[in-house]
Amino acid sequence: MCGRFTLTGIFDELIIRYGIEYALDPFHDPRYNVAPMQMIAAVIHDGERNRLGQLRWGLVPSWAKDESMASRMINARSETLLERPSFRNLVSRKRCLIPADSFYEWKTINGKKQPIRFMLEDESIFSMAGLYDSWICPKSGEKISTCTIITTSPNELVADVHDRMPVILRKEDEQKWINGHNTDTAQLLSLLVPFSEAEMKCHTVSPIVGNVRNDGPECIEKVILN
Repeated sequence: MCGRFTLTGIFDELIIRYGIEYALDPFHDPRYNVAPMQMIAAVIHDGERNRLGQLRWGLVPSWAKDESMASRMINARSETLLERPSFRNLVSRKRCLIPADSFYEWKTINGKKQPIRFMLEDESIFSMAGLYDSWICPKSGEKISTCTIITTSPNELVADVHDRMPVILRKEDEQKWINGHNTDTAQLLSLLVPFSEAEMKCHTVSPIVGNVRNDGPECIEKVILN
């Protein structure tokens, strides 16, 4: 699964990275420990251009009676997207990119859960494949836009730690994924594969990552185990 990630760059870096022509007032500050049910940066395509905004991490389908399922819908398995009512209709019409520059997974080492940070070899921003939807609260009428991160089988680097990893799209495939004019389901699903381990690296970090209240640069610092 993918349950924590980072996006340590500044807002202007996102604007440049995703070719955003217009954006709301800067809403993003460097994040070192992003957790489910928080607001996160996301990129969608409105039919003409890329748009950068915020979605809440934890999908609430438009047809849901309440928000109770959100915390259980932070990830969507790529292999079963078309089998799940919550996801299958979104594949064809509500796809997004979720920017990140690393993600965390935990491995038991010497009897303790040890967080490990995975990133690209050059530590640059990458895009996780996501789906999004909007839900309207029956009582208040409030509109809430939420998302889920798609996962796939792990590459060899991640497999030593976890049996799933987020789908990291190659740069050349990002527009194919979010362009709403692309309705080729087979092509879309073919993009949801493990990213090459040859282009990734990882290192151990402090256990403080386990507490969502810790969200500073110390979360990503490399820790040498004794």
